[in-house]
Amino acid sequence: MHASAEPAHGQAAQAAPFITLRNVAKTFVRDATAFKALSDASFDVRAGEFVSLVGPSGCGKSTLLRILAGLLTADEGSIVSIGGPGNPFTPGRDVGIAFQQPLLLKWRRVVENVMLPAEILGLPLRESRERARDLLDLVGLLQAERKYPYELSGGMQQRVAIARALVHDPKLVLMDEPFGALDALTRERMNVELLRIWEKSGKTIVLVTHGIGEAVFLGQRVVVLTAGPARMAADIPIDLPPRRTLELKTSEAFGAYSRHIYGLLGMS
Repeated sequence: MHASAEPAHGQAAQAAPFITLRNVAKTFVRDATAFKALSDASFDVRAGEFVSLVGPSGCGKSTLLRILAGLLTADEGSIVSIGGPGNPFTPGRDVGIAFQQPLLLKWRRVVENVMLPAEILGLPLRESRERARDLLDLVGLLQAERKYPYELSGGMQQRVAIARALVHDPKLVLMDEPFGALDALTRERMNVELLRIWEKSGKTIVLVTHGIGEAVFLGQRVVVLTAGPARMAADIPIDLPPRRTLELKTSEAFGAYSRHIYGLLGMS
């Protein structure tokens, strides 16, 4: 669609797939009625890549994220390879998750909230505290390490949740509408902040959103899911400049990607 731009993590374009999904589907049974939540999802995620999953509410985005996390099993299809040869992938240890709500423990200070996954996994506490403080510095909240969640704004709490998702050094970070509960201006700022964190951390990120603009702004690729019945409609490479600012949203290239996705979702 557009001239190619060098991705922020150049190795992502050439490396073997970190995750390969082929024809993945999931059906739930409720009150003796089968409901297909996800149909025929097939795409790759490369190491260091940022992939957005976009679609309307109820189209199977969160179901697919939970399959990637190992919290659900697919009924059809397969995850052909995950982690790469000689690099085994353990969902509990190698996945970090950030949800729509920060889900911070109100009785724990910020640094202790960040440390929680490391404690659950039995990682060395001294090293984990040092990493937690490094991550708080990365997300711009080191000065708040001794505060409690109620002392932070919604955006600050979500940055703590992102640091928590990274503290055990996961190979894959999954984000389920992480900014959905924030006001529009804070959400815009958090989009820019998330790209900075991704670039600094070098992590592989898969993000679920129903915001088409957010999906295009954040992703190196956008996987489009449609509803009724749920199906995968497209896997779109996003060839936009690697250093993205909010001004990019006014560009013709950004608008063209957004219009294409609106069309796929029957909204144009």
